[in-house]
Amino acid sequence: MLDLGTGLRELGRAMEAPLKAEGMPLRGNALLTHLHYDHILGLPFFSPLRDPGAVVDVYGPSQEGTTLRDALGSVVQPPFFPVRMGEFRGEINFHDLDGPGSFALGGITVTVRSIPHRGHTLGFRLESAGHTVAYLPDHQAPLDRRRVDQGVLELCDGADLVIHDGQYTDDEFVAMSDWGHSTVAYAVHVAVEAGARRLSLFHHDPSHTDKEIDGMLAQARRLAAQYGLDDVTAASEGWTIDLEKS
Repeated sequence: MLDLGTGLRELGRAMEAPLKAEGMPLRGNALLTHLHYDHILGLPFFSPLRDPGAVVDVYGPSQEGTTLRDALGSVVQPPFFPVRMGEFRGEINFHDLDGPGSFALGGITVTVRSIPHRGHTLGFRLESAGHTVAYLPDHQAPLDRRRVDQGVLELCDGADLVIHDGQYTDDEFVAMSDWGHSTVAYAVHVAVEAGARRLSLFHHDPSHTDKEIDGMLAQARRLAAQYGLDDVTAASEGWTIDLEKS
């Protein structure tokens, strides 16, 4: 699982029947990029954690002066939520990540880099069975929108799929250049500079309509065509990508 946003609730609901059929509680891992609300709000609503014996390991950014467990525990408690994390029937284990490194989760190799954004933010590269996905949902573009952080390039290098922050249009970025996000044009630039095959625009602005996102996608595809990027899409809820397909 990548981050713990509100989509976690629907994911939990979709997992209930398969888990029941197997007769086994969940054993899962989550990679958490940072602790802004939109990336953690789904945690207390994740239904598999109601099952005794369920275990979820959360790997996320270390926090100054506290632990990842205590930082999340401070918002999953009354008066913000009716119960505390310790009252879940399932178990949550937390792993604080300081920055650059890599580790294995089963057959997946996870590479970690710190990413420019507000607060300690991580990006992840997942490699398995000859395929690579880079996940950078929140990425502060530089003012010139040309330079690319070395850690970002390392995560996206030759990736089959880059899932990248594409929240703003160029005009919006002028007014929100320090809000921690990227333009669709900069997302294309990152993917091209890193030699990635495919790009999925992510972290859509909640104020944008589907029509506006379609327009931003069209712009991104025009730019991508100039530089030979294979494919650009805009992520949508419930969507599945098969990395075996070109």
